[in-house]
Amino acid sequence: MSPRPNLREHAGIYLRGLMMGACDIIPGVSGGTIALITGIYERLVGAIGSVDPASVKHLARGDFGSLRADLERIDIPFLVVLLAGIGTAFLLMSGVILSLLTDHAVATYSFFLGLILASAVAIFLEIRSPGAATLGYLVVGAGAGYLFGGLGHLDVGHSLPVLFLTGMAALCAMILPGISGAYVTLVLNQYEFMLAALRSFSLPEIVAYIAGGVAGLLIFTKGLKYLLATYPGAMLALLTGLMLGSARMLWDRGAAAGDMVAGGWVFFLAGLIVVGAVEYAKRRYQGSVA
Repeated sequence: MSPRPNLREHAGIYLRGLMMGACDIIPGVSGGTIALITGIYERLVGAIGSVDPASVKHLARGDFGSLRADLERIDIPFLVVLLAGIGTAFLLMSGVILSLLTDHAVATYSFFLGLILASAVAIFLEIRSPGAATLGYLVVGAGAGYLFGGLGHLDVGHSLPVLFLTGMAALCAMILPGISGAYVTLVLNQYEFMLAALRSFSLPEIVAYIAGGVAGLLIFTKGLKYLLATYPGAMLALLTGLMLGSARMLWDRGAAAGDMVAGGWVFFLAGLIVVGAVEYAKRRYQGSVA
């Protein structure tokens, strides 16, 4: 294959990474949805699914032949270019969002609230034939989410172990339908701190967060996929409830900065519209390939 088509393909992957990163850093919009719309979701899932934890054992034992075979099964060039695009978007967007949270807190939190509530509705609409049990899981999820949202008032610090655990939870959330890892980071009271770490390119904090995410993906991915495949209605209802309940934290933070009703309703509607547009595009794409 000539270099030019490769360069063109990599440029396209990089641009998709930019779009995914710009969405992933905003609570309420899933970068996985962007991957689906832009046609790289299956390739991304396949590449991540090819990562074998046993590779660590092969490396520790000096079994480089097995390690090389493991690496050949992974679409490494694709992942490297995609992650470069996502990382670039993170670095570019971190300062912008920090400024918005500082100077326009009511508008920003109202926008985030619209994103989260619309995403929760989009998840619930994925449930086929909801019944009484579904409603029960929704209520349980909402109650747990309400308590979980109260964690935003707790000061657990920003130590490297805390960031590791936050990354573990956030990146696991990204493999769930419609869940934003940035939102989990926000609920755990690490969002603004990580934005500042990205803006200043503080490697210890960034590495701890990413390492936690990698560990979470390796440890929990199969279990989460099993639950989604075996109990889809219950899981989706629980996720919907968690998002609805934990949205209290966004309201509380915005209300502490000003009047969320008078000063934020336009931005709240904008959040609803953004998620609605993304979901519409996703369904159009799914319909075209069905």
